[in-house]
Amino acid sequence: MATKTAVKPLTAFTYVSFDVVGTLIDFEGAIKEGLATIAAQAGVALDGEAALAVYRDARYEPDAGLFPDDLGRCYGRIAAALGLPDTEDNRQFMITTVGEAKPFPDSVEAMARLKTHYKLIAMTNAQRWAFDKFAAKLGNPFWAGFTTDDTKCEKPNPDYFQQVFAYVEANGGTKADILHTAQSQYHDIGISRALGMTNAWIQRRHAQAGYGGTIAPKEFTQPDYHFHALIELAEAADAEFTK
Repeated sequence: MATKTAVKPLTAFTYVSFDVVGTLIDFEGAIKEGLATIAAQAGVALDGEAALAVYRDARYEPDAGLFPDDLGRCYGRIAAALGLPDTEDNRQFMITTVGEAKPFPDSVEAMARLKTHYKLIAMTNAQRWAFDKFAAKLGNPFWAGFTTDDTKCEKPNPDYFQQVFAYVEANGGTKADILHTAQSQYHDIGISRALGMTNAWIQRRHAQAGYGGTIAPKEFTQPDYHFHALIELAEAADAEFTK
C-alpha cells in the first residue's frame, strides 16, 4: 500500500531522516515480549494492547524519564494496572528487554536499499546507549544520528528538528533536501509538516486499532507519502531512481 500527495519526487531528496523507535525498531513487540515473560512466571494472563495503553499514559507524564530507562518507572504503573509483581528486578528486566528491541522484519533490507540513494539520519527519542544497539541491529546505516543525549529534548519539540537542520546546513544541505520518515503522527508527522518538511508516514499499526504505545495526536496530519511498511518506501525510491 502506498499513496503520494507530495509534489516533490523521491529523487529530489539528498537525505532521509528517520524516527527509529516504532518506525525501524519494534518497541511495542519488545514491551509485550518482556511483559509476557513476567506474566508467565507470575501465572497472570496478559492483554498486550491494554499494557501498551497503560505504558502510553505513564510515558507521557512529566516525570516519565527518557526511553528506554522510562520502562522502569512505567513498569510500576503497568504492574499495578494488570496485577503483575512490581520488583526492582522486573523493572530492570523491562529496561534491558526494550533496550534490546529488534528491527521490524523489513527494516534492515529497506535501510540498506535506501542508503544507496540517500544519506540517512536517525532522529530518535531514545538515549544514546539504546540507539547504538538499535543502529547495530539495523546494520549501522546512518550518516548521522541524533539522540536525546545530543539534543537535550524530545520530539515533537521543534528545537530537536532545528538542531538537525543546522547539522545538515553545516554539511552543505538544506531542510528542503530532507524527507522525514516516521510512524508517529504525534512525535514526527505533525511537527515535520508544521516546520515545512516533506514527510513519509510509515503506518506500522495499519492492521491494528488505535495508537498502541504512542500518544495519539490532537489532529491527524495528512502525510506527503503514506506507506504501510518501510520496504514500500525503499521500493518506491528504487523505482524512481531507475527510471
